[in-house]
Amino acid sequence: MYRFVLTRQWVCLTLVALVLIPVMVKLGFWQFHRHERRVAQNELIAANLDAAPVPVTDVTSPGHEVPRADFWRTVTATGTFDAAHEVVVRMRTNADDRVGFHVLTPLVLADGRVVLVNRGWVPGGGAPGDHPQVPAPPAGEVTVTGRLKADETSAGSGIKDRAGLPDRQVMLINSEQQARALGRPVLGGYLELAAPEPADGSPEPIGEPDHDSIGAHMAYAVQWWLFAAGVPVGWVVLVRREKRDREQAAAAAPAAGENEPATA
Repeated sequence: MYRFVLTRQWVCLTLVALVLIPVMVKLGFWQFHRHERRVAQNELIAANLDAAPVPVTDVTSPGHEVPRADFWRTVTATGTFDAAHEVVVRMRTNADDRVGFHVLTPLVLADGRVVLVNRGWVPGGGAPGDHPQVPAPPAGEVTVTGRLKADETSAGSGIKDRAGLPDRQVMLINSEQQARALGRPVLGGYLELAAPEPADGSPEPIGEPDHDSIGAHMAYAVQWWLFAAGVPVGWVVLVRREKRDREQAAAAAPAAGENEPATA
C-alpha cells in the first residue's frame, strides 16, 4: 500500500524532511539562547545602573580590562578636564540616528592619572574632515558621574581603526591609544557622562542603554520548533493523500476500460 514511498521522488522528499527537522530545532535553540543572553544583559544593566555610585579608581586602573560584570557600572570621578587634548570619535549616531561625533575629553585626577569621559554627541562639521564645533567642558575641578564602559577594539566593535585621520579625530575609544597620545597613565575603559546635567549648548547626552525590551527571540524560537514539529505531520499528510489519490486512480482505471466502445 505504501510502496510508493520507496520511489526516488519520495525518498528525496523524506531525506529533505529529515534534514529540515534538526536544522529547525537548532535554529530554535539559537534564538532561545539569544533570548537568554538578552535577558541576562538587561538584568546586568538594570543592576549596575541602580547600584550606588563608587569611585572610578575602585573598579579600574591603567591597563585594566573592564570585565562584563562591570559594564554600565555607575562610577564617579573628580578632576579637571583637559580640553587641550580632547578628541572626537568619528561615525557615531545620536538617538535620532544622525551621524556625527562623540566628544572624548580626558579628566585629570588629583594623582595625575586620567580617565576618559565621553561627554556626548555633536553633529558633524561642514566638509568631510572638518572638525566639528565642540562646546568647551566645564572649567576648574568637577565631579562627574558616568557609566563605565570597556575599551573599544576593532575586533569587539567591528569598527575599523583607520589611519591618517584629521588631527584630534579617532575611530575608537581606547584608553591605551589615548595613554600613548597623552604620555600619562589612563584608567582602563571610559565613562559615559550621566551627571551633572549638561548646560545649554553642551554635547547631546548619551541615553541609558535599553534594558526593558527583550526582543522577539523567544517567539522566533517557538516558531522554529513548531515548524520542526510540522515537518513530520506534513509528511504523513502528504503520504496519506498520495495513497488516496493512487487508490482512486486504480479504481477508476477498470471503469474507464468498461466504457470503451467495442472495435470490429
